[in-house]
This record gives sequence, C-alpha cells and structure tokens, in this order.
Amino acid sequence: MFKRYAYKNIFSRLTEPRRFIQALSGPRQVGKTTLIQQVMKDIGIPGHYVSADAVSAASPVWLQQQWETARIKHKSGRHKKGFILAIDEIQKIPGWSDTVKLLWDQDTGNRTNIKVVLLGSAPLLVQKGLTESLAGRFEMFRIPHWSYSEIKEAFGFSPEQFIYFGGYPGAAGLISDENRWRHYIRDSLIETTISKDIFMMTRVDKPALLRNLFEIGCSYSGQIVSLNKMLGQLHDAGNVTTLSHYLDLLAGAGMIIGLQKYSPKKIAEKASSPKLQVLNTALITAQTDTGFEKTRLDGERWGRL
Repeated sequence: MFKRYAYKNIFSRLTEPRRFIQALSGPRQVGKTTLIQQVMKDIGIPGHYVSADAVSAASPVWLQQQWETARIKHKSGRHKKGFILAIDEIQKIPGWSDTVKLLWDQDTGNRTNIKVVLLGSAPLLVQKGLTESLAGRFEMFRIPHWSYSEIKEAFGFSPEQFIYFGGYPGAAGLISDENRWRHYIRDSLIETTISKDIFMMTRVDKPALLRNLFEIGCSYSGQIVSLNKMLGQLHDAGNVTTLSHYLDLLAGAGMIIGLQKYSPKKIAEKASSPKLQVLNTALITAQTDTGFEKTRLDGERWGRL
C-alpha cells in the first residue's frame, strides 16, 4: 500500500521517548486517517484508535472515557515503548483542548507512557485549540493535498489528469466515470467541508455569502482580484472585512487561499489585492460540466487550472 511522505516522520516520532503530543492537521480526504492507521499497524507498539466522527454526541466525558480505556490497556500490557492513543476529528469535541491538557499533564505527572496523536480536518480550529491550551506540549504535522509525484506513484496519473482531476485519493478510482467523479467531489468533499468544517465549527453570519465567495473564487483562480470589486458581484456582501474573513476560513479548510503581493513593506503587502488560488484543481473542474478532453482543447480554460 502506498505511504505518504509524512509516514516516516510520524513513525519516527512515535518510536522516540514520549515528549510531545503529535498533531496531524489538514483538509478532508488527504489521507490523515489512513496515515496514522498505517503507522499504528507497522510500528509494533500497542494502541487505541477512536474517531469523534463515529459518535453522535462526542463530549469531554467521552474523551475522558477513551483516554481511560487507553490507560487500562497500557497498564495491562506495559510495553517497553509505551502505548499510542490516536483521536481522530478532535475538533468535533467541545472544549477538547482543555480536556487534553488535563489528561496529558496527569499522565506526565504519573509517568504514564501514553503517546498521543490528535487528528483534525478543520486546520484553523485545531491550530486555535492547540495554541490556546496546549502551548509547548505539541508538534504539528500539516498534511497538505497530494502532490503530483504522490498521485502518480499511487494511481498512475498523467500530468494532464492531475491538472484536471486534482489530487484527492478517494476520487482517483472514479475518473473513468466523470459524472460520478464530479458528484463525489461536490457532495462528499465540497459540501461536507463547508457544512461540517466551517459552518458547524465557526460562527458564519452569512453562509450564502461564503458559498458564493467559494464559487467566485474558483472561477477566478489564478487571478488577482480586488475584494472591493468582488463586493459588486456578491449579494449581501457587507464589507471587505467580512469577505477577507470568509476567505481566511476557506483557506483554513484547504479550499482557496488569497495570496498577497510580496512587498518589503508589510503595510503595502496587506493592502494589495489578493491572487486567488484554489488549493486543489478538482474543486474547479467538479463544478463545471465540461469534461476532461474538451477542457484540454480549450486553451484559455486549461491555462487557468
């Protein structure tokens, strides 16, 4: 089975003496869960994997129960290299960072050798929780979208296929049926990311505006766009500050980023119009009905991918 570049680093960290919480953060469907499961299978250290996505009402109490389960399993085995506790979709648990801090510090004080791995698919929220309550206690692994070299090795994509279909491994097996692939990207990735990783985790006063900003951002990917001009194209847009905030949320979810023009003067850099860049081209092509071959023949459209 193919292993992503981060596999060796995570494997190495978990064989070291217990020092820090290992945090894996990145967009949906980039292989975070598969990655930690591969490591836990190969490493030869007993472990306990749980996901907050698998329970209807994950809570601090549920988190404490899972941690206690790991402690009991560790005490019953006493492996010389410790025990691994991996908690997926950690951002779904209210107040998770304070609970993790309490339990981690208890284990540190009691010299309980449980190595903790936290995984999350809402990078901004995970980062916020780590920095607010767990400063000095964690190391971050940012798991980005798949590169061309990875998708080529795992699925045999050509450069042209990667440009059009992007780098989502879960969708790679569907490219022979473009309509099915398109619906998968729209329903399982775009809609789930916006509704679960943004709307459910962050206060968004104008959800329709954020959706429209995403659609327009995909249309203008690779172009420098003034946020003031975008106000005229968006219904109920409010002001530039709102647009800038929503663009940050989309960037944090691994969808679209606004790249600022480089300037030695920070004020000038912040004041510049951003260059919108979609972080996975599948987010663009899945929203159109133009197929792979037809898009390749359209020089203008192809050049924007």
